[in-house]
Amino acid sequence: MKLVKMSIAAAVLLGASAFAIDNVKVDGDAKLYYYTHDQGKNVSVFDKGSSAADTAIRLGVTGDLMKGVSFGLTGNAVSTLGLENNLVANTWTGAHTLNQTALAAGKVDVKDQAWMSEAWLATTMGKTTVKLGRMALDTPLAFSETWSVAPNTFEAAVLINQDLPDTTLVGAWVGKGNGVNALSPLSASHNNAAQVGVDGFMGMGASFGTFIDGGAYAAAAVNNSLKFLTAQAWYYNVVNVADAFWLQADWDCQLVKDAKLGVQYANISTKGLAAPFHDSSAYAVKAAYNGVQNLKVSAAYSEADKDGALKIANVATNNLAGAQSKLYTEAYWSYGYVGAAGAKTVTVAGEYDAGVAQLGAYYTNVNNSHATGDLQEATLSAAKDFGPLNATVAYINTKLNGGDNYNAALAMLKLKF
Repeated sequence: MKLVKMSIAAAVLLGASAFAIDNVKVDGDAKLYYYTHDQGKNVSVFDKGSSAADTAIRLGVTGDLMKGVSFGLTGNAVSTLGLENNLVANTWTGAHTLNQTALAAGKVDVKDQAWMSEAWLATTMGKTTVKLGRMALDTPLAFSETWSVAPNTFEAAVLINQDLPDTTLVGAWVGKGNGVNALSPLSASHNNAAQVGVDGFMGMGASFGTFIDGGAYAAAAVNNSLKFLTAQAWYYNVVNVADAFWLQADWDCQLVKDAKLGVQYANISTKGLAAPFHDSSAYAVKAAYNGVQNLKVSAAYSEADKDGALKIANVATNNLAGAQSKLYTEAYWSYGYVGAAGAKTVTVAGEYDAGVAQLGAYYTNVNNSHATGDLQEATLSAAKDFGPLNATVAYINTKLNGGDNYNAALAMLKLKF
C-alpha cells in the first residue's frame, strides 16, 4: 500500500533486527504491478496509452563474516517483459532506460535494468552499531520510498547507540543516492531527472550520484522513557542547500483505551540557493482508534506555511514534484500535495480485516491556493494473502483544482520467497 506508516525504532534508520543476524539468511520477492487511469481527453482506463506495468525481482543475503561483523547484499532487476509494446505505454519505475536507437526509428523500447541496491558491512560493539556502504534508509526527510516495484537507496555511514536508557541516538552521513535529485546543480547523469516511470522517484538507470549538492549529515534522538510516549527529534545539514529538523511525538492515550495521538513539526531552512527561496515548515496532528475488533480508524490534519520553497517531503527524491511525505496526512496515491507551500490537509482512513480480505478506505482533501492547488482523493483497496503471495487491488477517484474527477486502478502481485 502506498500509504506511509512510520514505525518507532525501525523508522530511525533500519530495524535493529538487521544487526542480529545468525549465520546466513537469503530472502527476496517477485512483483508484478499494473496501473491505469482515465485522466485527460479521449483517455480511457485499460487503454495502452494510459497504462503502466512492471515486473521486479529482489534477492538479498545477510550473514556474519566474524563475531560482531555482519554483511548484507541485495540485488534488484526490473523488466517490462515487453509490455510497453503491447498492453501499456509506461513503466512503474524510472530505473529503466530508453533505447535511443529505437526512439530514433519511431519505436518505444524500454531496457531491462539490474543493479545492487544494498552492499553493506556492520559491526556492533556493546550497544553501538556502525554500518557502512549501500543501504536503505528510513528517516523523516530522507528515506527509501518502497511503494513502487523497487526502492531508492543510499551510500552512507550510520552510527546507532543505545547506551542511554530508553534512548536511541543516531548519526549519519549520506554521500550518494539513486533517487531523482531535483535539487542537484549537476547534469541529468547525476539523477536530477527521470526519463520514464510513473513513480517519479528513481534516477534513470538506477545509477548513483552525489546526494543533492555535496551530501548530507543527520543526527537524531528517539526516546521512550515514558512507555506510552515515543518522542523523536531529527536534525539535517544538507550541504550547501538547507538545514532542517523534524520533531514528532506519538502517545498511546491513557485516557481512552486503544486511542493514539500524534503530533509532528518540521522546518527546512534553505541556504546557498538562489533567491527568493524561503524557509518551509509544516505541522500535523493525528488521532487513531483501534478499540473495535479488526477495525482501525484515524483522522489527521496538517498545514504548511504558504511561503516555503521546498516541500515538507522526501528530499532524497524529486522534492519539487511528487516526492512522498512522512506527514500523517499523506495521500494514498497523489504525492506532492500535502507538504507543498500553503497546503491545508484533512485525511481520514479506515482499515478492516474482513477475513476474506484486508479492506481499506482512505480520503484526502488538500486546500491550497498558493502552490500545487487543491486535491480530493478517495481510495478503496482490498488485499489478500495466499500463502507467500499477496494480491492487492485499489480504486482511486481524484479531483484536481476543481476539475473533472478521474479514475485510476492498481493491481499488484507480490510473491515472497
